[in-house]
Amino acid sequence: MFSQAKEQLHQFVTNPIFLSCIFSWFVAQFIKALIKLLSGKVHNLPELFALMFWRTGGMPSSHSALVCSLFTSIGFKNGFGSDIFCLSFAFAAVVIRDALGVRRSSGLQAKTINRMGEQLSEKKLIHFNPVKEINGHEPLEVIMGCFLGIFIGTAFSLL
Repeated sequence: MFSQAKEQLHQFVTNPIFLSCIFSWFVAQFIKALIKLLSGKVHNLPELFALMFWRTGGMPSSHSALVCSLFTSIGFKNGFGSDIFCLSFAFAAVVIRDALGVRRSSGLQAKTINRMGEQLSEKKLIHFNPVKEINGHEPLEVIMGCFLGIFIGTAFSLL
């Protein structure tokens, strides 16, 4: 039973679709970290690691890269007319819409709330604890993430 589970785990982690998703996410995060590093927005090694693995927002969108790599790889493996391709494409549409809309709007609202709270706090009207600002994406960041994911998904499928 253990050997069967081990074999299934091996099949999963060596699956080209899984690998294309992980690789596209990693490449997008690496590019994002490199851009911030070269622009002087990273000040220490822990900040660089956090940016590489945990932080969201920025150019390119790693969420968009991952889901576009997913549906591209599935399309090549199972056919672009398959049910699983349709499901993965719909999933990608939801993730991309969320990156552009809901998360971005939440981030903009949080920035406004924090600015207003700081102003009221400076006037000693209230004690204010800032709310978390969720970084959504600009449209170009999402588009570049989509192109990156489609390119990587195609490369993993054809090479």
